[in-house]
Amino acid sequence: MTELPELSGKVAVITGASRGIGYGVAEALLARGDRVCITGRNEDALKEAVETLGADRVIGVAGKAHDEAHQAVVVERTMEAFGRIDYLVNNAGTNPVFGPIADLDLNVARKVFETNVISALGFAQKTWHAWQKDNGGAIVNIASLAGVSASPFIGAYGVSKAAMVNLTLQLAHEFAPGVRVNSIAPAVVKTKFAAALYEGREAEAAASYPLARLGVPSDIGGAAAFLTSDQSDWITGQTLVVDGGILLNAGVA
Repeated sequence: MTELPELSGKVAVITGASRGIGYGVAEALLARGDRVCITGRNEDALKEAVETLGADRVIGVAGKAHDEAHQAVVVERTMEAFGRIDYLVNNAGTNPVFGPIADLDLNVARKVFETNVISALGFAQKTWHAWQKDNGGAIVNIASLAGVSASPFIGAYGVSKAAMVNLTLQLAHEFAPGVRVNSIAPAVVKTKFAAALYEGREAEAAASYPLARLGVPSDIGGAAAFLTSDQSDWITGQTLVVDGGILLNAGVA
């Protein structure tokens, strides 16, 4: 029988974590003994994720990430359940369109920014005031390779993730020295969210990566675990690219 790791005493809020990258982050933090609050829009999927991850150390709060009332409830319930919020992982995101940015409906663009950027700021503000301002901690924003490099057909998503990278810089400066703030910029990770980028042609898509495979949620979970650990105690304001080496190809003629 595998023994559970000793509880770390630390607590994380992970947004958009009923599946995919957020779920992978939750698994990584739970594996080292943290307790977590996960969020997601679909209440049934969230309940299933809580049960699978382990209801003894996980709570779930359903709602829309950009809803300020939802943000407040997430922080309140986490404090009630666990008494602290050491880490915030802003993973909730949306990309409802696929096509040239020149033809993008501006109302859709607003929705993308509300979910991908403004929600991250809202959660950071509320976590800061509830716990981190006086007690310290770490924030990890899940950005994207699309935020540091042009990405045809997902332009609005990429611009929003570039904004998240700069939000990371701003928060890192303002929240120092007690709270470290970093971001992760993944390339294509095998999730339902990113399926349109590889579904039906995974081998072809993976062949363009020097490491010869697409990412999986645990790749990002491991990076988030590092950036919320003591091993990264002198790192803040950085964007960690986790891309299987794909950016190396940018320099190859």
